Amino acid sequence: MTSPTTEFSISQRRAQILADLKAASNPTATLVAVSKRQSEARVQDILDAGQRVFGENRVQEAQGRWADLRNNYADLELRLIGGLQSNKAEDAVALFDVIETLDRPKLVKALSVAMEKTGKTPDFLIQVNTGNEAQKSGVSLGKLDDLYQFATQEHALNVTGLMCIPPADEPAGPHFALLAKRAAGLGLSVLSMGMSSDYALAAAFGATHVRVGTALFGPREE
Repeated sequence: MTSPTTEFSISQRRAQILADLKAASNPTATLVAVSKRQSEARVQDILDAGQRVFGENRVQEAQGRWADLRNNYADLELRLIGGLQSNKAEDAVALFDVIETLDRPKLVKALSVAMEKTGKTPDFLIQVNTGNEAQKSGVSLGKLDDLYQFATQEHALNVTGLMCIPPADEPAGPHFALLAKRAAGLGLSVLSMGMSSDYALAAAFGATHVRVGTALFGPREE
């Protein structure tokens, strides 16, 4: 894998990442451009390059960026990849096509109510805390099955897959393999895993979506 460098343009970095993903897996994982705190100019550059799948961490920031802009791109897909507070559930359901950070029963209930109020039916991924890190969001492995049943059977949420962020100080591969195994056990086909430093590895372990920010956009502008 040839890592994109700061000498490349955004479109060149995107082309390199797409080539890496194609080489790592078949079918090729979908590139999710992590656009949090990126400038309008950079986002427009990557839209011009053909990117249509974006990940945002905060509902309010995403509303400011995409509420009007998405009207110009009918094929745009917005994915919430940051933690979601229950009181933001309605705004999130109204804006996002996919919410990747479902992690607790309280949020399931809030999202169910929000779907009824808005008439919107996004897809959901359950975020799994594969490293059992106290400071990190995500359902524990031991509670994953119960949360999945609660979300799908009791509240009719369309859960299509799992998401994880492996511990920074551990090899990512075993966490990717574990997530893939648990998804298969639940009959789920979507795996959101891998970021700028390990997207090709994640693809090799079966990721269907990789969330890439710095390797795509370059260092954040101050």
